[in-house]
Amino acid sequence: MSKAYETVIGLEVHVELATKTKIFCGCSTAFGGAPNTHTCPVCTGMPGSLPVLNKGVVEKAVAVGLATNCTITRNCKFDRKNYFYPDNPQNYQISQLYYPICRDGKVEIEAEGKKKFVRIHEIHMEEDAGKLVHDPYTDSSLVDFNRSGVPLIEIVSEPDMRSAEEVIAYLEKLRLIIQYLGASDCKLNEGSMRADVNLSVREVGSETFGTRTETKNLNSFKAIARAIENERERQIDLIESGEPVIQETRRWDDTKEYSYAMRSKEDAQDYRYFPDPDLVPIHISDEWLEEIKAAQPEFRDEKKLRYKEEYELPDYDIDIITNTKRMADLFEETIALGANPKKVSNWLMVETMRLMKEHQMDADALAFSAENFAKLIKLADDKVINGTVAKEVFEKIFTDDIDPEVYVKEHGLATVNDEGALKTACEEAIRNNPKAVEDYRGGKEKALGALVGQVMKAMKGKADPSSVNKLLKELL
Repeated sequence: MSKAYETVIGLEVHVELATKTKIFCGCSTAFGGAPNTHTCPVCTGMPGSLPVLNKGVVEKAVAVGLATNCTITRNCKFDRKNYFYPDNPQNYQISQLYYPICRDGKVEIEAEGKKKFVRIHEIHMEEDAGKLVHDPYTDSSLVDFNRSGVPLIEIVSEPDMRSAEEVIAYLEKLRLIIQYLGASDCKLNEGSMRADVNLSVREVGSETFGTRTETKNLNSFKAIARAIENERERQIDLIESGEPVIQETRRWDDTKEYSYAMRSKEDAQDYRYFPDPDLVPIHISDEWLEEIKAAQPEFRDEKKLRYKEEYELPDYDIDIITNTKRMADLFEETIALGANPKKVSNWLMVETMRLMKEHQMDADALAFSAENFAKLIKLADDKVINGTVAKEVFEKIFTDDIDPEVYVKEHGLATVNDEGALKTACEEAIRNNPKAVEDYRGGKEKALGALVGQVMKAMKGKADPSSVNKLLKELL
């Protein structure tokens, strides 16, 4: 009889913080840029250069800690983690080992229909390393130090997750919290959120942990899920065939859907940590902590409850609107400009979602303004334009954020309210379509649609369909 196995997973999540400058110098943290242009003596590790801590990094780290129910370490400090690697300019990384800024937190997740807490062991601040670029033509590696010194927090969970679904739910929860805080954009494809998966398997019912491996190089939720399934199966196969699981770091290749060993962790590397002598300890006073607490935003769970009470929207709409900060902001800003909440929601749920799918983009990339969005809804409400024209104008707002009032005027798209012209068009449609008239009079309601279509065509789509409907019925 085959044994049943349980997967035990813990995560180390690195998040690049959205500060304008690096953690210990004034260089830009902007993504991209020509190699080695966002650099200075500090972030390239030049002798004699001294680090100066960016206050914004501490505030963002504390904000994430508060939002994940952590205890804030009121007196913390930085340590040097010593290792030699080409992308590490000083030959040490400034991190926190002994006194991490946040400890003992937890977040609630929902996966496979069940709610549970995932505990957070700690969150610490550190600097990012540079980036190695491998050139296959010259068979050499080049180093770009633009990313070196970009501020990171590392969120270390307890081994509380049991499936890929729970891992994705946890990552999505963290991503939403951090995006709502504005602490990071959490773009996995740009590396501003990266997860290393620590995974082991054990027989169901066993209390002891199996031997764990750490899988790196995971830059999408799909890749993370595939890597977890793959590593689970690999470890079970080893156990079933009587072979040991080796404690090691593995690299995931998403195109081949295969992981391979990078380095063994049997003899754990000694990083010779010691307190950084160039940085003073950090004291987080009561006043400073209160200031950060006061600046915490309304998070998704609170928003969902408020939207239900205040706007009486369906749960499905609320789920989608609050699932990204950008969509929620757009929704609230448009309402603040006087638009009806249900109408704003309808435009977001139908036309916006359709165009996002068409353009293969995420809500984070929505670039149109609430001002132009609110103007469009008002134009449609006031029947200045009809529904068909409104959709056409919205497409232009979606792609180019045009001013709908100006666009409608310039393109002559306003609804024609000339009753004489409308009556003439209706009489003509009745005269030219005797079959439809006969069908309608014989009780076929649908026949009216054909007549409406003819009138709309004659009016070049610039009539109000409900007015056309009403007038045709009167004339018939």
